[in-house]
Amino acid sequence: MTVGEKQTETENPPEVLDGPFSTRQLLRIDEALRLADKGTGLVFSVFVGGLDEPIREHAQRLHRQLADPDKSVLIALSPNQRQLEIVTGRHARKRIPDTYAKLAALSMVGAFSGGDLAGGIINGLDQLASHAGKG
Repeated sequence: MTVGEKQTETENPPEVLDGPFSTRQLLRIDEALRLADKGTGLVFSVFVGGLDEPIREHAQRLHRQLADPDKSVLIALSPNQRQLEIVTGRHARKRIPDTYAKLAALSMVGAFSGGDLAGGIINGLDQLASHAGKG
């Protein structure tokens, strides 16, 4: 590129990884999501970003926007706000009662407090999927 030329997006694509995770961590989270979905028949999703007040209601709104909310489990995490919500749909809640979701959340928070966001999410997904069992 010479001086004065405009740089096009195809020559230098924007940075995709503008967040708290490395490519390797994103791949591990994606694999954990795939395994949880496949192993349970439920649909697991993770949202990482800012959550509006009230936090729980915002997480529930995000959950309702999923393709099949009744069979979905959403982990909504806002590291900057130090907030975590797990939202289960009507069908998913029968297989992952609130008590089990709270246990998974406690485990995740432990990892987060140690600075391991990706590991906390992966372990949380594994625990939630284990509690849900085969679908």
